[in-house]
Amino acid sequence: MIANILKGIRAYAQAFPLISKLKLWKFFVIPMVISLVTAIVIGSLAYSLSDNVGHYLANFWKWEFGKETFEVISTFLSGLIILVLGLLIYKHIVLALSAPFMSPVSEKIEKHFYGKSHDHRMTSFREQLVRGVRISLRNIARELAFTVPILLFSFVPVLGFFSTIILFLMQSYYAGFGNMDYTLERHYKYKESINFVWKNKGTAIGNGIVFILFLLIPVVGVILVLPLSVTAATTETIERIHTTELIE
Repeated sequence: MIANILKGIRAYAQAFPLISKLKLWKFFVIPMVISLVTAIVIGSLAYSLSDNVGHYLANFWKWEFGKETFEVISTFLSGLIILVLGLLIYKHIVLALSAPFMSPVSEKIEKHFYGKSHDHRMTSFREQLVRGVRISLRNIARELAFTVPILLFSFVPVLGFFSTIILFLMQSYYAGFGNMDYTLERHYKYKESINFVWKNKGTAIGNGIVFILFLLIPVVGVILVLPLSVTAATTETIERIHTTELIE
């Protein structure tokens, strides 16, 4: 799996040249706006809520001694939790709403590498959006179910370090999942796509790692994250699809 993770990361190297070569930038305009607006809204909410939640938690400390220290710690921890949850929500909102705009990009890339003769499922704008929302709702439910206990373990010394790594890899997996599904929706039905991503989890994690790291870059990160991550995911996904079909 490590080899596939590294391969998923390396796929980003050819993303920018490929976008320019195939003149795909115009398809990313609306998704980039969606990404930027969503990031601003969620970022603003996270910033305003962290102080309020931290102050609320500080009220549980009934003693004057150490009250200010406890409030600083609770504010930091609440901010961290809100940031993690905000990133989770941002990711799935953007991936779901961008689905109808990303599918044509994925299709053009596939045609570039494999020609126009390859058969695939024909889906409408509405079907792509519904599937994108369905996949995101399914993934966000599962991610939340795992995130909460992992966050609780993060408060335990030593275990906190490992829980952070696990949390990062899980976020990466579901980000890569969404990016891969823009291609998978043309080839596989809902459950088949889920099975495909699980079998190729290394590719999903590798793609998602760079996706998450891009979001740490102010402004530029949220603007460029979709074009580069979707292009990188598409090149890897279509390669695996066609390799699988050749084997079968």
